[in-house]
Amino acid sequence: MMKLMIKSSQPALWGRMESCAAVGNRRRPPLLRPSAVRLFLPIACAALLAAGDSIPAQDTALQIDPAHTRVEFTLGDVLHTVHGAFQLKRGNIRFDTATGKAAGELVVDAASGSSGSGARDHRMNTSVLESARYPDIVFRPDRVEGKVALEGASQVQLHGMFTIHGAEHEITIPLEVEAADGQFTANGRFVVPYVKWGMKNPSTLVLRVSDKVQIEIHTVAHR
Repeated sequence: MMKLMIKSSQPALWGRMESCAAVGNRRRPPLLRPSAVRLFLPIACAALLAAGDSIPAQDTALQIDPAHTRVEFTLGDVLHTVHGAFQLKRGNIRFDTATGKAAGELVVDAASGSSGSGARDHRMNTSVLESARYPDIVFRPDRVEGKVALEGASQVQLHGMFTIHGAEHEITIPLEVEAADGQFTANGRFVVPYVKWGMKNPSTLVLRVSDKVQIEIHTVAHR
């Protein structure tokens, strides 16, 4: 009985040994050929670049400090030049340093204009700006042209829509910016052709004034 059992198990044993030998002799899959590697690398690089473009850039958000902001105006006339200032109600700006896209708003109190003469300021508010009807002067930036340095000095152009006397106008403000430790100081100036934009010229037969007013802005903002 023992001999029969041994004989009957030998074919199964040899079969398993042959199977193991076949597994050991099985060919491994070939490595990538150099030509395939050269084809694959550009595709992989393009995929990585596309993935990088899909990552949204971080905006830089700034809160403008009304207490440290001056909005000054200069109006020339025949006898002398009139200087005055407006008060900023509130302001904020966001911009993307990679694309130049910008958003936010600066809101100026139209009734706050002061030139040192009560009569002249009253005429400016009631006849020119009509501040009771149009209480806010607003600038909404939409694009920064140039690179804003997050540390140090930079010169840029801030483009956007300027709303005054109930109408929107496209303007670009050249700015000199200084940044340090999260604080940004900016200075800029632009001209408002107020008569061309539909506002009344306050000139009289005796006193002639310019039909344009120069605006200068000095502001401090924080991240």
